[in-house]
Amino acid sequence: MIAAMKGYRMTLLMPDNLSAERRASMAGFGAELILTPASKGGMEYARDLAMQMQAEGQGRVLDQFANPDNPRAHYETTGPEIWRDTAERITHFVSAMGTTGTIMGVGRYLKERNPAIKIIGAQPAEGSHIPGIRKWPEAYLPRIYDASRVDRLEYVTQADAEIMARRLGAEEGISCGPSAGGACLIALRVAAELQDATIVFVICDRGDRYLSTGLFG
Repeated sequence: MIAAMKGYRMTLLMPDNLSAERRASMAGFGAELILTPASKGGMEYARDLAMQMQAEGQGRVLDQFANPDNPRAHYETTGPEIWRDTAERITHFVSAMGTTGTIMGVGRYLKERNPAIKIIGAQPAEGSHIPGIRKWPEAYLPRIYDASRVDRLEYVTQADAEIMARRLGAEEGISCGPSAGGACLIALRVAAELQDATIVFVICDRGDRYLSTGLFG
């Protein structure tokens, strides 16, 4: 959208197993799509190809995995909003971990306000593939990620994340995908251990991106 407004040519790389809605929404803004074979390594392969194209002079990689503006946006906006809207009572923040920009930016802001706040990251259980929640191999860890800023990691299965996404829609009227479902599941897991806590998680994706995948079928 921003590329279209600014008059930039935008080429987007993504694994070919991601949803048709993602492709259509990007193409609708005029982006050129390059679909990479998921069988060759998913998002890691797409990242490698983007860097190769940059090295060959085909453009510049914005690189959300290394761009400090990613966590900075959440430090300057999302974190303060959560702090304000919970009247400074938040005790736990649960975040899905994809690029890790949200958990890094929000976590830094909240810890500066109250070091006792617990920052909890949601990651996929072994063998699970959840769009928006990643467990990166060491060589592909986002450069913006600092493990020391996360107090605890919790793991969620793909099946449980999808079930929770359906529940959020049917029971709460919240349209979301499996990454938000996974974060909600972890928040509820944490809530079951505590009393008098204020736990926040973020609805980090939209359900309409997954209509063709059978998630809500």
